[in-house]
Amino acid sequence: MRTGVFYFPTEYGIETGELARALEERGFDSLFLCEHTHIPVSRRSPFPGGGELPKRYKHTHDPFVALSFAAAATKTLLLGTGVCLVPQRDPIITAKSVASLDRLSGGRFVFGVGGGWNVEEMENHGARYPTRFRLMEERIRAMQALWTEEEASFHGEFVNFDPVWCYPKPVQRPHPPVLLGGETDYTLRRVAAFCQGWFPRAGGDFDPKLARERLRRVAEGAGRDPASLSITVFRAPPEAGKLDAYREAGIERVLLEVPDLDRDGILRRLDELAPLV
Repeated sequence: MRTGVFYFPTEYGIETGELARALEERGFDSLFLCEHTHIPVSRRSPFPGGGELPKRYKHTHDPFVALSFAAAATKTLLLGTGVCLVPQRDPIITAKSVASLDRLSGGRFVFGVGGGWNVEEMENHGARYPTRFRLMEERIRAMQALWTEEEASFHGEFVNFDPVWCYPKPVQRPHPPVLLGGETDYTLRRVAAFCQGWFPRAGGDFDPKLARERLRRVAEGAGRDPASLSITVFRAPPEAGKLDAYREAGIERVLLEVPDLDRDGILRRLDELAPLV
């Protein structure tokens, strides 16, 4: 089992390149960056974690720009989005960003994606909450076509374009792995339909053995080989005993949280987490 981290990249935290170097030096597998393009002041959508929205949600860098600095500062560290809010992104521009980062990093990008929870945020991008998952699926399928076809086209309910040339193509073939966040049965069916991995959050009732079994059943029902679908667990517990259960269940990767601290505080926390690698 591989051990990485996730982080909200902000201007008041640690510089992303320095964080990436520190992770690679300590043997971590990967760095996944979270995304919010902006946060509407209205705050009509309640924070899913309860209480006030944490400061970091309003201060995140663009994940592709930040990950490019991480790529330039490292040689082996995997670089991921955790998660990219696809309903809020143009698929052609995003496909180019993904392919460019994958190529410039030497094939080290992992595309974690999700539908989002902030209604006002997605509405500002022209997306609607009730249809966000249908929009997300079409955009991902369109991006997969852009990554794999020399003259790609797509015609759907939300995404439409006639044959185009879109380069560069990713280093990874057929394209970087797409990991879908969420915990519902609907999420699992989408994973089996058009993704390469599942990206659940480790809530209080998360059972890694049950998670692996749920994915196996859905994959087999959809005609997919369960071995072709990975599981990366977001916000895994930073405790060796609990992580042993994840390893025994066959979880491929866990992501530990890098907290919302200043540079020195973050580096101290990495030293505390490093033995878990």
